[in-house]
Amino acid sequence: MDSFECTKIIGGVLGTVLFIDGVHIASQMIYETPPPAKPGYVVAGVPAQAETGNAPAPAPAAEATPNFATAIQTADAMAGAGIAERCGACHDWMKGGPNKIGPNLYGVVGRPKASHPGFDYSAAIKMKGGNWAYADLFNFLRQPAVFAPGTKMSFAGLPRPQDRLNVIAFLRMQADSPAPLP
Repeated sequence: MDSFECTKIIGGVLGTVLFIDGVHIASQMIYETPPPAKPGYVVAGVPAQAETGNAPAPAPAAEATPNFATAIQTADAMAGAGIAERCGACHDWMKGGPNKIGPNLYGVVGRPKASHPGFDYSAAIKMKGGNWAYADLFNFLRQPAVFAPGTKMSFAGLPRPQDRLNVIAFLRMQADSPAPLP
């Protein structure tokens, strides 16, 4: 096969690609499809878009805070340990364990926010102040970026309240003495 034959084959392939692309562009111009009224599926942790454009939708309604005195006692700390395995990539919860991408979580329940030595917390967490109370952990685990806008934590959150209670029950046990219930 000489070079002229190769040139004809390559030209035919490129011509076909250009023809198909041209038909595609023309059909999009003729049959314009409007954007969907609502998304086909919802990605957890991504704020919904308002119907009027690109403005974020209003924040979800605040959910009822459980009675932690009873809810933590009935929560399953072993199930919380299973859920917390996802956190193990960024956090350690063993006594004296290292800081990773996130701080060590040993004794986090009741500990002052942004207080673990050797970890550089984001300004959003530093500004929160106070201790990690059960309600704060519950709301933080729901959506960290909503609880502390500007946090470095990129975790989308745990939407199910029972999962959050289980994780809090697990974290409560990761201390020299578990934090008292309210």
